[in-house]
Amino acid sequence: MQKRSLGKSGLEVSTLGLGCMGMSYSYGPPADKKEMVTLIRAAVEQGVTFFDTAEAYGPFTNEALVGEALSPFRGTVVIATKFGFQFGPDGRQKGLDSRPEHIRQVAEASLKRLRVDAIDLLYQHRVDTQVPIEDVAGTVQALIKEGKVKHFGLSEAGVATIRRAHAVQPVTAVQSEYSLWWRRPEEDVLPALEELGIGFVPFSPLGRGFLAGKIDEHTRFDKADFRNSIPRFTPENRKANQALVGLLERIGKQKGATPAQIAIAWLLARKPWIVPIPGTTKLSRLEENIHAAGMGLTSSDLSEIGDAVSRIAVQGARYTEELERRTGL
Repeated sequence: MQKRSLGKSGLEVSTLGLGCMGMSYSYGPPADKKEMVTLIRAAVEQGVTFFDTAEAYGPFTNEALVGEALSPFRGTVVIATKFGFQFGPDGRQKGLDSRPEHIRQVAEASLKRLRVDAIDLLYQHRVDTQVPIEDVAGTVQALIKEGKVKHFGLSEAGVATIRRAHAVQPVTAVQSEYSLWWRRPEEDVLPALEELGIGFVPFSPLGRGFLAGKIDEHTRFDKADFRNSIPRFTPENRKANQALVGLLERIGKQKGATPAQIAIAWLLARKPWIVPIPGTTKLSRLEENIHAAGMGLTSSDLSEIGDAVSRIAVQGARYTEELERRTGL
């Protein structure tokens, strides 16, 4: 697989990364640990060098899984993790926490779970309005000087926050949702990142699975699947949003590709410093996604997709109001 640089930071990763959250959290019961270790190692064998996790995923169990799976490949892969939440004894999130002393505590714990000497890329998971972003950036800068962290990132941050953080400690990457059915980053975030030389890491590049074409209004999610609470995934909105899947299927047939591959190839064609991190728990899906990294969409393909998408109104919010309030700050 080819490599890409995340902005001007010098951090080089595979064109496509692997989001590991769903292996332990959010989409139903955790997958079998041994199977996920095998899956992560299969990704490495097929050229993936960029892996995304967070203390919040589980919590804690996903970092431990990633650390175990990638321990034989230390020094040849890039692991991104995140801080920014506080957890109760039961593992439930108690709220945001990006106080400097808490960032240090999280970093030390993540180093142990990941089995590494330094965290390759440490994101603030969500902006904490109670802590100045300058203090957050300064704390990560100190961790970088101490050799415990290599690069600083932000997740779901707005342009003003990105600029303020970058002025203190250069931001290597910003992670946010971005796909054919959530294009808001194009309005202001992507232009700012291009100006500042910051890489962009889209999560949910397949619309939390919807753009793969296997979900419709009749699909039933596990009771622990957080998509049950997402407005965009109500049965009526899933039915209405099939128009976007139909577009991807039609173009896919022309290119000999699946809808998921077209969706990923579209993202990769946007900018050379964009590195999507689709997640999966299935080897067949991993291979399907990886093959998308080798696809090329022509300018006419992109124009066709852009024109068609502009005529499709995606129905339903991507988050509940409470979750949306934590983003874009």
